[in-house]
Amino acid sequence: MMITLKSPREIEQMKISGRILAHIHEKLRTFIQAGITTNQINAFVQQEIEAADATAAQIGFEGYEYATCISVNEEICHGFPSNNRLKNGDVVKVDFCVDYHGAISDSCWTYAVGEISPQHQELMAVTKEALRLGIEQAQVGNRVGDIGHAIQSYAEARGFGVVRDFIAHGIGPTIHEEPFFPHFGLPGKGLRLREGMTITIEPMITTGTWRMKMDDNGWTARTIDGSYCAQYEHSIAITKDGPVIMTLQKPEAE
Repeated sequence: MMITLKSPREIEQMKISGRILAHIHEKLRTFIQAGITTNQINAFVQQEIEAADATAAQIGFEGYEYATCISVNEEICHGFPSNNRLKNGDVVKVDFCVDYHGAISDSCWTYAVGEISPQHQELMAVTKEALRLGIEQAQVGNRVGDIGHAIQSYAEARGFGVVRDFIAHGIGPTIHEEPFFPHFGLPGKGLRLREGMTITIEPMITTGTWRMKMDDNGWTARTIDGSYCAQYEHSIAITKDGPVIMTLQKPEAE
C-alpha cells in the first residue's frame, strides 16, 4: 500500500484548492432551483473553477467527460449532467474536484430543490451529521474502522441505509489513492491514521436499502429499491491537532 504523507506546505496548497471548491458550493445554494437543468449546473461549476485559475480535475479522469457528477433522488453517485430539468421536491448531489496548480480537493454536497418531504429533510440532516461524526474520528492513532463505525452506527440507528459499494479514499496528488476504506465497520479495526494523510470522508445514506444497481453507462449508481440518497463529502487533513476540513463552507444563513 502506497500512502502519500503531505508536508505542511502541501496541505496549505490543498486548503487553497479546497477554499475554491467550498466557495462554489456556497454559490450553488442559490443557483440550484426548480426548472434548471443539471447541464446548467455543470457549466456553472466549470466556469467558476476556471475563473479561479484552477481546472476541473474530473474531466478526463478514467474517461469521464464532465466537470461534475450530479445525482438526483435515487441516483447514489456519478450521475451524468443532462438536459433533464430539476423539479420541486428533488434531492440533488453535486460532486466535483478542483485542481489548483497540482493541489486537489474533492467535496460533494446535497441540495434540496424547493420544498422537500420531511423524510428527505431528515435524510439530509442525518447524512450531514454522520459525516461530522466520521470526521471527529479522523485523529492521529485512530483507525479507519473508527470512522466507518461512527457513520454506520449513527445512520442505521435512525433507520437509514449506508451504501457499501462506494468508499472513502486518500486524495492528492491524484483524485483517488490509498487508503481506501468503507463508511461502515468496527472500531479499532483497519489502517491506522497518521499525521500528514489527506483523505475524503463521503457517506452516502439512503432512506431504504443500501443495495445498488448500475446504469448502462457504466458510471451512474442508483438504489435498487428507488429510495432517495444523500451524500456529503469533505477533504480532510490528518494533523497532530486533529482533523482539518480543507473544503469547509461558510455557514448557511438561518
